[in-house]
Amino acid sequence: MRYSVLNGGKRLRPILVLTACQSVGGDISLAIPLACAVEFVHSFSLIHDDLPALDDDDFRRGKPASHKVFGEAVAILAGDALLSLAFETIARTKGVPADAVLEVCRRIAAASGAEGMVTGQVVDIESEGKKIPPETLEFMHTHKTGALIEASVVCGGLIGGANQEQLCSLSHYGKKFGLAFQITDDILDIEGDEAKTGKPVGSDLRKQKSTYPALFGLEASREMAKRAVDEAIESISGFGPEADLLRVLAHLVVDRST
Repeated sequence: MRYSVLNGGKRLRPILVLTACQSVGGDISLAIPLACAVEFVHSFSLIHDDLPALDDDDFRRGKPASHKVFGEAVAILAGDALLSLAFETIARTKGVPADAVLEVCRRIAAASGAEGMVTGQVVDIESEGKKIPPETLEFMHTHKTGALIEASVVCGGLIGGANQEQLCSLSHYGKKFGLAFQITDDILDIEGDEAKTGKPVGSDLRKQKSTYPALFGLEASREMAKRAVDEAIESISGFGPEADLLRVLAHLVVDRST
């Protein structure tokens, strides 16, 4: 568990939790348990994704994947334990109305289960070696990658006391942010620096994965990512300077090298 959680990474989802909480005027110290929890969920998903039965990746963040170090059985159990730990950690949240904490639990559960990552992973597996329509590609990435990103943003807002209008804006921001993030990930798989990305370049192509560049080409994919960023920023146009970090993060998501 420690090996996977503490093995580097961008900590993007925890950062989104805290910045979303801040964007609605909330106390970010109250969102720290949730920030930790979403990283636990993310780590759980990476451990399981790397398994031979799923994406079959030997490396994660430049180091051997968990199953290569500890074996498949222990890796599966570590992922299971991290998912449980995530909800235990959320339940320890203090200073936030109980109904808000319950809604956070519901949303994180949905994002990590059949309404989110699990369904996205199933579509990913079923799409290997096939030419799929754009709608299926977007559905796959919206669920596999985007669901937890959106939930991180919205739940950060919930902890911060966001009203319904703000939650709708944060939800749209999270959806578009997640799309831009995934498209950029697909691009980096083709032209990224392995020393920076921590994973072999071209792995998606070798596995015949469905990606945005494979379907639309590199230049069109870049334009799609930039357009998604613009839409993410526009969705929080009604927020004040407290949301400036969310705006900065949206720009950074397409200007990254990892």
